[in-house]
Amino acid sequence: MEQARISARQLFMLAILFEHGSAMVIPLGVDAKQDVWIAILCGMVFGGGLLFIYYRLFTYYPNLPFTSYVQHIVGSFLGKIIALVYVLYFLYISARVLRDFGELLLTFAYPETPLFILNALMMLTVMYAVYKGIEVIARSGQLFFFSLYWIFIVGFVLVIVAGVIDLHRLQPILEEGWPRIFRVVFTQTLYVPFGEMIVFTMIFPYVQKEKKVMKAGFLALFLSGINLAIIMTMNVAVLGADTVSRSTFPLLNTIQEIRVANFLERLDVLFMIALIVGGFFKVGIFFYAAVIGTADLFQLKEYQRLVYPLGISVLFLSIAIASNFAEHIKEGLRIVTIYMHVPLQIFIPTILLLIAMVKHSKNKKRKKGE
Repeated sequence: MEQARISARQLFMLAILFEHGSAMVIPLGVDAKQDVWIAILCGMVFGGGLLFIYYRLFTYYPNLPFTSYVQHIVGSFLGKIIALVYVLYFLYISARVLRDFGELLLTFAYPETPLFILNALMMLTVMYAVYKGIEVIARSGQLFFFSLYWIFIVGFVLVIVAGVIDLHRLQPILEEGWPRIFRVVFTQTLYVPFGEMIVFTMIFPYVQKEKKVMKAGFLALFLSGINLAIIMTMNVAVLGADTVSRSTFPLLNTIQEIRVANFLERLDVLFMIALIVGGFFKVGIFFYAAVIGTADLFQLKEYQRLVYPLGISVLFLSIAIASNFAEHIKEGLRIVTIYMHVPLQIFIPTILLLIAMVKHSKNKKRKKGE
């Protein structure tokens, strides 16, 4: 770990920017159709349970990142294997998010530009921020947080003023009952973005006042869930559930519908910039966790030496993971969810917490006996 400290407020802002990240761009939970808002809120609730597990692990080892205390919990050999798996997981997800935003730029603004160039420009920016450290990333989050929130509020108001919302598109509620909702929750909305908070187990130790970590984390999770539910509900109310399910980037399609007084339109450029900023923080936090985890795992004193080789690896991986965007999305929904998100966000942290609780209880009894 680098010698750095961030405040609970900065953690809150980073978590908000991270949670919004690619979740605003992709068609999140669209299989629930007009009930997408219910699926997102349910994902938020269950995601809160996962965040509690991550926080409890942190309370047992408040000065260590996940890659360190996993070795204390299950032993050095197995712990290092698990830590390496998580480092690779963070690298892979950062590459996936980078691909999401490269495809966004490719589709919307730069159709003639090679995807590699677009991804390289964003990755170079991320690498520079990670090289400077978590304090710089946190301060950047403070700088962008309020401006982005202001943009989103203005956008929401303009969508209402433009008169493109049709609330009838949100009916009927629970048309196919709860089974469809829970199917979407446990295949999509629980893991992205809420379960991805597992990456913050690498950042919690940097917070100055550890008692405020829980408040900042849960408040960020709650507000993110509400905001994402509103955004996806707005998309459905403007475009319709069928159009949203077929859209690659539904939020941009919604923003393109804004036309106020025959002169205020084409605001999608402004909102695309806001989305790219969100993507920067999501890629940056995943990549930072991977870099710090690698340095911790191999006992390297200067993590900065890893930034550029790992950054180049993420860049090439973002291109290699899929031949096209449709394959990329399909891979994310089927393969990544089952073989990565479920075990690494749910099963392994839960098992680790149970072992840590047993060890902690035994240590307490032994100390009392002495």
